[in-house]
Amino acid sequence: MDNFTNSVSQSRKSFSHSPTSPLPIMERRTIHIDESPIRFDQWLRHLPDWLKRFLPTGGGQAHDHHGKGMFGFTVFLLSESIIFLSFIFTYVALRLTTRNWLPPGISGPELSKAVIISTVVLLSSSFVIQPAENALKRRKLNQFRLLWLLTIAMGTYFLIGVLIEWSKLDFKLTTGLVGSTFYLLTGFHALHVFSGVVLQIIMVIRSLIPNNYEHTHFGVSATTLFWHFVDIIWVLLFSLLYLWKA
Repeated sequence: MDNFTNSVSQSRKSFSHSPTSPLPIMERRTIHIDESPIRFDQWLRHLPDWLKRFLPTGGGQAHDHHGKGMFGFTVFLLSESIIFLSFIFTYVALRLTTRNWLPPGISGPELSKAVIISTVVLLSSSFVIQPAENALKRRKLNQFRLLWLLTIAMGTYFLIGVLIEWSKLDFKLTTGLVGSTFYLLTGFHALHVFSGVVLQIIMVIRSLIPNNYEHTHFGVSATTLFWHFVDIIWVLLFSLLYLWKA
């Protein structure tokens, strides 16, 4: 009986030290194999580098949290774009089918100097927030904070401009289709701008935590992508609301 026990213990020791023995469960790297008929990995190689950073990388490895997180956030923005597009298509359909779009005595939204300046400020902020993220990747925290705070100021300026414009308009939310659609589109977009500013404030506060962005900066990348999305949507809304005259 003792000989049998010793032989079993020796075989266990040799198996645990064997170079071909499987790794412990905690040391294994899980890989999710893509079984779809379309070889997305080959297709992704032909995309530009700026677009690849918004798509999952690393072959679906479980440790690729940044790549999978950015992909998930991109899907979220696509769902948001569907909501905006539904509002935009509704606005276009109503404009094309309504004879008297503006009620008597209503001039509608005007392309004023203030609106142009606010638009330029908002669109220019995309060229500020992107270098801020790039500075964070190079671990230049002071440069990141400076550019990030500048983006916050530009977004806040745009929101203040929206409130000032609303106070000067000669129509309200209940003023026919022109009022309901205008405030719906601009208000929903302003809500997204406000959310982007809040996210930027959170990110710059997190940069004050020592070594917080040493290993990952997913929050900053997601916020940057969200801000680009907000700017693109405003280009569409600006063209419809201010350049398309009744």
